[in-house]
Amino acid sequence: MKRRNFIKNSALATSMAFVPSFLKAFEGVFPNKFGHRNLVIIHLMGGNDGLNTIVPINNDIYYNARPKIAIRKSDTIKLNYEIGFHKSLAPLKRLYDDGHLSIINNVGYPNPSRSHFTSTDIWHTASDHENILESGWIGRYLDNYGRKPYNAIQIDDDLALALRGERLNGIATKQAKQLYRSLQESDFNSILSHYDNSHLTEHNLGYLYQTMIDAKSSARYLYEKTLDSKLSESYPKKSSLSSQLKVVGQFINSGIDTSVYYTTLNGFDTHAFQNNKHENLLKVYAEAVDAFVKDLKQNNTFKDTLILTFSEFGRRVEQNFSDGTDHGAANNIFVIGKNLKRAGFYNQLANLKDLDDNGDLKYEIDFREVYATILNNWLEVDDRRILNKSFSKLNFI
Repeated sequence: MKRRNFIKNSALATSMAFVPSFLKAFEGVFPNKFGHRNLVIIHLMGGNDGLNTIVPINNDIYYNARPKIAIRKSDTIKLNYEIGFHKSLAPLKRLYDDGHLSIINNVGYPNPSRSHFTSTDIWHTASDHENILESGWIGRYLDNYGRKPYNAIQIDDDLALALRGERLNGIATKQAKQLYRSLQESDFNSILSHYDNSHLTEHNLGYLYQTMIDAKSSARYLYEKTLDSKLSESYPKKSSLSSQLKVVGQFINSGIDTSVYYTTLNGFDTHAFQNNKHENLLKVYAEAVDAFVKDLKQNNTFKDTLILTFSEFGRRVEQNFSDGTDHGAANNIFVIGKNLKRAGFYNQLANLKDLDDNGDLKYEIDFREVYATILNNWLEVDDRRILNKSFSKLNFI
């Protein structure tokens, strides 16, 4: 599977992250609360080591398989006799104690890929390994229930496959003001000045003009809606994830008509000298999420927000010869929110006596069951229209 080339950052390129918003027929289809229930996705890119994140503190198999990199019991935040959080996750322990965190273990899919790009594509598209789709699951959500590109936003310069639909794409921007000004300062408006309605009948030219029109209207909408709001100063400095979640917080607290936000934290491909690097990454993640939740609570929007954290795969159970871990399979995911049905641990940790042929954790829960549950129970849409088949629903929300 070849890596897809994503759209690069420029005023016109940013506009091309949109597909014509021709879905006028969907006006009025949304529930009245569209734009008030928010799904925030955090992708831990590179393959987070779930075993060193949620640690089986009294499992001899774990410690024997990782003589140099296993997390000592004294370096964990003990939850019970069997399980401890990595010490960097102290802020998540508070969410856990408040009943705002659900940990779903052993999430994966059949015939797992250990390629970053292929596995990410599978998670982005909600596809089977044998038939990877060209559209993302959030993109298909937009195709079926979206009105404007800004109904789903990635806080980045490039748009991930997850937000690309067959007819309507999300928007990629790092800040509303930045997007708006970049379009004003480019040749964008000059090009649009040559537009007239007859251009829409010309296939390629019509597509270009319509995407540019959507870009301009989206940029203006986001800029005007956030004009009177300020970015919170309570987030950690010099953290890419904090910077992204700070913008998401501004968007949510401004009440913009957006349902899905997508953010990323890179660096989890820990093949060598893992422990210090992984400790710092988990600290960055936990502190950013903590600041984000506090921001939402202060603005009374946490109750309307669900946060999903995933990684494209876990790591091998045994450490490698470089004091790191190689690509694995099943992993844990985190769901954070105020409206959880089952907080704490949704299911048991993996059985380390029963690994697959590669020495990896076996998956128990298909990640598309998580998507189906969120689509059906949180965003209140028909998950089958988006996932192209029916999946069992879980009981975490």
